[in-house]
Amino acid sequence: MNADGAAAGDPARVRDAATVILVRDPDGPEPRVLMGQRGKHAAFMPNKYVFPGGAVDAVDAEVPVVAAEVEPLSARLSEAAPAGIGPAVLACAVRELWEETGQILGVKGVWPGAVPAGWTSFAATGHLPSAEAMAFVFRAKTPMGRPRRFDARFLLVDAARLATDPDDFSRASDELTHLHWVRIAEARDYELPFITQVVLAEIAGRLPDLTAPALVPYFRNEDEALHFERLGGVSPLG
Repeated sequence: MNADGAAAGDPARVRDAATVILVRDPDGPEPRVLMGQRGKHAAFMPNKYVFPGGAVDAVDAEVPVVAAEVEPLSARLSEAAPAGIGPAVLACAVRELWEETGQILGVKGVWPGAVPAGWTSFAATGHLPSAEAMAFVFRAKTPMGRPRRFDARFLLVDAARLATDPDDFSRASDELTHLHWVRIAEARDYELPFITQVVLAEIAGRLPDLTAPALVPYFRNEDEALHFERLGGVSPLG
């Protein structure tokens, strides 16, 4: 589901969301990340270059995700999400990546029982969604006053884990345009949201390490100050 319309009729509602950061050649001289441009008429971050992602759908909780219980991913998500929503966040990440880019994070397998609505095209590829090698690296909540608000968990994955050709976007929807692999060193030349710039800086500073940091950063804005947390420590920014 496109995050633009996810909160229609309830602009103050904060929706759980997932964002996928695929890194290509993380240990090479020019590591790249997969990004696309949002439409100019989008209600949320128009014209901006972003990572694939979107809001969690209710049906995502019904989806079997391979390796969803692997630690420390499971425990980290449990700390940063309402009880039981961690697997749905992982499913959302896989679904949004598939819808927006046509890329698959999954393993070959047979779905147990009926395929949930919204997942039929993914299931038709013969894959089960997989969280293998996903690392929860950042959390950010959209500031108050925005027309759409999301509580997003950023999940980092080596592009080598894709089950598809990383240069083939023929099955992508039209939610993102100009899909391509952006050199991290050149990403600031693009029109990026502030939080995307922050996340990229965090990732670039740790490459080629794609594992989760010991303390996952969390940006939130619930009052007059922007807060930055690292699993228990809180400091207002600006």
